Amino acid sequence: MNKTITKIILYTSVVAIVLWCVFPFYWAFISSIKPDRDLFETNPSLIPHRVTFINYLKVFSERPFHINIMNSAIVAGATTLFALIIGISAGYAVARLRFKGKIIVMSLILAVSMFPQVSILGSLFLILRSMHLINTYSGLILPYVSLNLPLTVWVLQNFFRELPVEVEEAALMDGCSRFRLLWSIVVPMSSPGLVATGLLVFINSWNEFLFALTFMQRPEKYTVPVAIALFKGATQYEIPWGQIMAATVIVTLPLVILVLAFQNRIIEGLSAGSVKG
Repeated sequence: MNKTITKIILYTSVVAIVLWCVFPFYWAFISSIKPDRDLFETNPSLIPHRVTFINYLKVFSERPFHINIMNSAIVAGATTLFALIIGISAGYAVARLRFKGKIIVMSLILAVSMFPQVSILGSLFLILRSMHLINTYSGLILPYVSLNLPLTVWVLQNFFRELPVEVEEAALMDGCSRFRLLWSIVVPMSSPGLVATGLLVFINSWNEFLFALTFMQRPEKYTVPVAIALFKGATQYEIPWGQIMAATVIVTLPLVILVLAFQNRIIEGLSAGSVKG
C-alpha cells in the first residue's frame, strides 16, 4: 500500500512539473496563432477559437528577423566553437597534469562563473569601443567566450577525470605526444561531455540579452533576444504581442529540438564524475 501511494505521489509530481515547464511554451504558441483581437479576451481560452498564422508572416515581412536569427546563430556558433577549443585544453590540463596551485585555479574558475555581468558592463563597453568592436560579431563573441569558459572548463575537466588513464598511458608509451593524445584519443572518447557542454554554451549565448543589447546598437546587428524585446507596433504605444509570441516560438523550437535530439548525451555528459564505480 505504501509503495502504491509513493508511486502515485511520484507520478503526480512528475506530471505537475512537466505541465509547469511546458505550459509557458504552449501558451506562447496558442497566443501566436490567435488573431490580435482574441489576445485580450476577458476569459482567455486554452484552445484558440480562431487560428491564423499571420503573425509568423509579419515577423519576417515587417522586420529583418531572418537577419537577427543569422546574427544569433553566428555569435552562438562561434562562441561554442572557441569555448570548446580553449576549454578542452584547459580542462584536460586541470584533470591530468600536475602543477602547483591547481586548487587555486579551480577556485578562481568557480569565482569567475559567479561574477555578476552587470558589474563589468561599463568597463567592458569602454574597452570594446576603444578596440572598435562595438556593433561587430567579435565584440559579442569575445565576452561570450570569457563568460562561458568557466562552465566549459569545469564540466570538461570533470568528464576527463572519468576517462580510463590506462589508454592514455599506453598511447604515451607508444610515443604519442600530449597534443596528439588530447585531440586524437581523448577528444573522440569525450563526445558526450563535449555535446553536453557545447549545447549549454550555445543556449547561454543564444539567450544572452544584456551584453547583446549594450554592444549591438544597430537594428541589423541585433540578436534575437534584443530584436524581440524591441518589437514595435504600428503606433508608438502598441505592443505586437502576437508577433512577439510567434518570434519566441520560432527561436525556441530549434533549441528544444536540439536538446531532445541529444538528451542522452547531455545526461551522460553532465552526470560524468558524479558517481564513481
